[in-house]
Amino acid sequence: MATTTPRLGHRPRPTRRPGARSPSGPLTLRATRRSARPTRRSATLTALAAIMLVYTLLPLAWLAINATKTQQGLFGSFGLWFDGDFALFGNIADTFTYNDGIFTRWLLNTLLYVVVGAGGATLLATLAGYGLAKFDFAGKKAVFATVIGAVAVPGTALAVPTFLLFSELGLTDTPWAIIIPSLISPFGLYLMWTFATDAVPKEILESARIDGAGEFRAFFSISMPMLAPGMVTVLLFNVVATWNNYFLPLIMLKDPDWYPLTLGLNSWNAQAATVGGDVVFNLVITGSLLTIVPLIAAFLLLQRYWQSGLAAGSVKG
Repeated sequence: MATTTPRLGHRPRPTRRPGARSPSGPLTLRATRRSARPTRRSATLTALAAIMLVYTLLPLAWLAINATKTQQGLFGSFGLWFDGDFALFGNIADTFTYNDGIFTRWLLNTLLYVVVGAGGATLLATLAGYGLAKFDFAGKKAVFATVIGAVAVPGTALAVPTFLLFSELGLTDTPWAIIIPSLISPFGLYLMWTFATDAVPKEILESARIDGAGEFRAFFSISMPMLAPGMVTVLLFNVVATWNNYFLPLIMLKDPDWYPLTLGLNSWNAQAATVGGDVVFNLVITGSLLTIVPLIAAFLLLQRYWQSGLAAGSVKG
């Protein structure tokens, strides 16, 4: 009986069971062809994205360019290009020293309203949203309907009733007239409610309770780190709303020493329409540029919390 010996360098072919598919079958070839296809690009979507980019950045570019001009350069040069006299640093210095440095007081007032008002609104929204998401109680559906209804009511519709209420309490023309209404954020409460429903598993809370952890300890030690992306989102919404708040301070405050930046810069701008008033458009533009810098910094610093939240959600099993 003759036997065959394998030759050097020769690999024996693997035997294939009947009915087994080859690794290079139609499905593999089809997947390879799909992955090799170039990504399709839509000219229409690209054009729309470019238009939105220009629409978003053009006002910022106009503001940054004109903040470098003097009062005369604002009216004697093209609005979207620089003037010969670069006066940015001089405008910044004049902004902080004009009218006995009232701009610094307005900046500190705005920071006070944001830290206490927006920060407190975020904390209250987190506590209330977590409680509504993880605890059952009588009247929960009524609370949900109330929150949804409050989200649908615009803030301007509540400004006059709020003014009448605070007037009766003697709180108008005080910082509390701005801080207390800022503590209420129905949209933030609803957002934290929906976020806490899925972000904090009930099994983890039950395990913490079995190990003897109280509700407050479980919330601050276990739940709050999981709620961080949602809290950052609500915080940014509240910071922007409080920082740009104009109508409520307009009807609540008379003393310029308690003005926020929005109301203070508007008073500088209105001086040009009064008899004998100073025309300081260059300071108004420079102050507006300085006003948006903290908001941009806040978004850049807190962006990583959003990214970590998205990454955590993508690997959640």
